[in-house]
Amino acid sequence: MAEDKTTKEDIKDKSIEEASDEAAQESTIDVETETFAKSGKRSKKHIEEVKAEEERQARKAEAPEAPKPKGATPITRPRIERRGKKYQAATKLIDSKKVYPLKDAIDLAIKSNAVNFDATLEAHVRLGVDPRQADQNIRTTIVLPHGNGKTVRVAVFAPLDVCKAAKAAGADIAEDEEFLRRLDKGTIDFDVLISTPQYMPKLGKYARLLGPKGLMPNPKAGTVTTDIEKAVKEAKAGKVEYRVDKQSIVHIGLGKTSFKPQQLLENAEAFLESLKNQKPASLKGTYVKSVYLTTTMGPSIQIENLYN
Repeated sequence: MAEDKTTKEDIKDKSIEEASDEAAQESTIDVETETFAKSGKRSKKHIEEVKAEEERQARKAEAPEAPKPKGATPITRPRIERRGKKYQAATKLIDSKKVYPLKDAIDLAIKSNAVNFDATLEAHVRLGVDPRQADQNIRTTIVLPHGNGKTVRVAVFAPLDVCKAAKAAGADIAEDEEFLRRLDKGTIDFDVLISTPQYMPKLGKYARLLGPKGLMPNPKAGTVTTDIEKAVKEAKAGKVEYRVDKQSIVHIGLGKTSFKPQQLLENAEAFLESLKNQKPASLKGTYVKSVYLTTTMGPSIQIENLYN
């Protein structure tokens, strides 16, 4: 009887062990199947890709360093030595550490002109404004006393009776519906476009053509007006527009090097006075940070800052 009892207990223990082993196997299978998701970071594909990348990085770390190229290290010449001979000769006339009076800077710019053509005298002014602020985004026009030396082609888009007066005032192109047919063909043979307010809606469909070239009429630039004759005469007389760019710098051409120094001086003074009047009321701190003059492809000359 004792042996039978022992046998029954042994059989019972064995059955319990076998059942537990089967349950463990089933749980292992369940865990393995439930470990991976269908997609995402827990998916089987993603985990395999991560392991492969880790193995690749480990092999890369163990790989020997690439041999350095033989020979001497190339020497980079200073920027001034990579310039032309005429430019290098012009820079010798200018002391880069000196701040010149406006009149002396103009004389020196003409003297240091490094090109063979009639170059433009340019002014570049760095301002302390934030162009992202609407009240500090400076944009205006000015009529230079002696013009800027450029031949300006003026186009007028207005009613036929206004076009006749514009032609008499010196406009190169003055048309009504014919002007739109020119734009349909993509023909742009003008430098300034002037329009009346009632004709502006007709130019709306050409904004992508005219806008990137800066030719879209704008009231701030004085090219949307009812006094077409006055606008044409001012444009022909040397009316120029200047505005601050994203780097808070204003660029403008003041005339040609063939002008008399006194003419360039008067143009520069008129521009600086106009810029001074554009100082925003909300600006705190320095308005004009630096002013430089230069000629086309020539070295720059810093001038005295008289308009803070």
